[in-house]
Amino acid sequence: TVEMLGGPKKAKIIIPDPPLTPLDIKNALKGRGWEAEIVKAEAMPGMVTVDPKGILKCVDGRGSDNTAMRGPKMPGGIYAIAHNRGTTSLDGLKAITKEVAAAGHVPSVHGDHSSDMLGCGFFKLWVTGRFDEMGYARPEFDADQGAAAVKDAGGVIEMHH
Repeated sequence: TVEMLGGPKKAKIIIPDPPLTPLDIKNALKGRGWEAEIVKAEAMPGMVTVDPKGILKCVDGRGSDNTAMRGPKMPGGIYAIAHNRGTTSLDGLKAITKEVAAAGHVPSVHGDHSSDMLGCGFFKLWVTGRFDEMGYARPEFDADQGAAAVKDAGGVIEMHH
């Protein structure tokens, strides 16, 4: 989870001109100590095509009670979008949920069986102030309120195990 990795780093992404190539990304990873190789999709058995009907979800690697796993993934899911935009209100969270749905994806947040809705490590870091030093305001809602807002706006709540 994000907590186990010591929290996220802050990044600003500038759209390059000309656009990045796979070789650019390989070299950037190599510069950070990674071993990277450029391959064609067909050389990677087991790759899963993203399905818009799959949930847009957090990616902490645990199992889920939801079976629609082929949607887009990002650490924090809907909460990450809100966090990165500086959205801290329930109304803002609902608007993002509706925006994701309008883009053809299934918005979601998750909890887990040991911490209920506070089971998302990204949200836990955000709500407890671990991003304060990076200039991000904390949400004006707790995990239960956030989950209810996402559900009210048409999103899905999943539980990890």
